[in-house]
Amino acid sequence: MQLLSSLIDGILIGFVYGVAAVGLTLIWGVMSVINLSHGPVMALGMFSTYLLFANLGVNPYLALIGVAVFGLVLGLVIYTVAVHRVISAPHLSSLLATFAVNMIIIGIGTAVFSTSPHNIDFSLGSISLGPIILPATRLLAAVAAILFTALLYIFLYFTRPGKAIRAVANNRTAAELMGIPSAQVLALSFGIGTALACVAGGLIATFFPFTILSGGPYELKSFVICVLGGLGNPLGALLGGLLLGGLEGLIPTVMPVSWVPVLEFGLFILVLLVKPSGLLGAKS
Repeated sequence: MQLLSSLIDGILIGFVYGVAAVGLTLIWGVMSVINLSHGPVMALGMFSTYLLFANLGVNPYLALIGVAVFGLVLGLVIYTVAVHRVISAPHLSSLLATFAVNMIIIGIGTAVFSTSPHNIDFSLGSISLGPIILPATRLLAAVAAILFTALLYIFLYFTRPGKAIRAVANNRTAAELMGIPSAQVLALSFGIGTALACVAGGLIATFFPFTILSGGPYELKSFVICVLGGLGNPLGALLGGLLLGGLEGLIPTVMPVSWVPVLEFGLFILVLLVKPSGLLGAKS
């Protein structure tokens, strides 16, 4: 029963990991940019949720709406300042540009918030499913993650800007010939990916302590998830998040928790060797 409880707990966290990875893979899928500022952006999402809760008393789950808007604006700024001019340059240029943003956010964040741990003291108790007891915050975070993923799906497939994003992702040159303003679409895509990273950070902050450096490990998890599901494949990223979350729930029940990253990155290398396109296939 402990095994089942740990598996369910891990899968619930996996939904949140999936949202973070969807933001990362969306940016890659549309503009072929590996965003190394993803982790610090998640940390900003954590602190944004914390500040709204601690200073204004806003429910952390309602605060996610404001956090998403903040992330969208932040993404537009990062794209305009650091990414736009290197979007057609070799991948190393965009890597260095987003890494520079990474260091800037960490530097400013450390000066403002220090590296002392913070936490959101918000509890909803536990939910009993027969003999299985789950923290309500994990369950609500999973529901919120599913909701944001569903909203993204509706946006991409049923709205004009969303269809423009898909067109640019498939063939930017052809999309431009059809009158789609690719520069604006790329900026919007980067903004949405950043917003999802902020939301994922806000959800993680509801059940784990955090610092301005906390986004780093989750950024690495997001890369692993993207490779598992297929780089550039949002659905694959969500499923990869569930797989990684399930593993994180199961592994500590049979071996020391220190083995979790070893097995995660071992799986990462195995997938790269056996099926580089990921479980559901990478963006073609």
